[in-house]
Amino acid sequence: MKKLSHSLAGLSLLAFAVAGLLTGQETKQVHPGKGGSPHVTTTYKMDGKTVSITYGRPLKKNREIFGKTIAHGQVWRLGADEATTLETTADLMIGPLHVVAGKYTLYAVPGPKEWTLVISKQTGQWGTVYNKDQDYGRTAMKLTKASSPVEQLTITIEGKGDDKMLKVAWDDAVATVPLMVH
Repeated sequence: MKKLSHSLAGLSLLAFAVAGLLTGQETKQVHPGKGGSPHVTTTYKMDGKTVSITYGRPLKKNREIFGKTIAHGQVWRLGADEATTLETTADLMIGPLHVVAGKYTLYAVPGPKEWTLVISKQTGQWGTVYNKDQDYGRTAMKLTKASSPVEQLTITIEGKGDDKMLKVAWDDAVATVPLMVH
């Protein structure tokens, strides 16, 4: 089973690399993860600036994820293990939220019809450590159904020109929010 998990992780990274050639995004493995959830850093170049997201990529493993494994309406670490980190050298607009250049932790509040992206000023903590007092801001994410189940959590920045989206896909959910250099 471990060999299969490692093979799936390798194929996922290969798929990321091919997608990166098409989008200007580069994904590199940080470490294999202790529980089988490899950790990656996805870096995107936008207008000469860099946006990086480092996160653990859990597998679906025949589970019903949203509404079961991850409860609706509760803050979720948006990945596995360590907290998911957003680092940007540019000020960003994430939805209507102005995010100044720096390092942040990303969380999400999944719901059956919409998600909320939570950007926290607190960094370096374990993924399940969440302190609402450290919220930098929150913004709504549009939720759509994946055309087919997504086996492994994937976070990307997609789009052309100023029309970019931060996209989170896993299981049958695809949550997006507009993202642009400000």
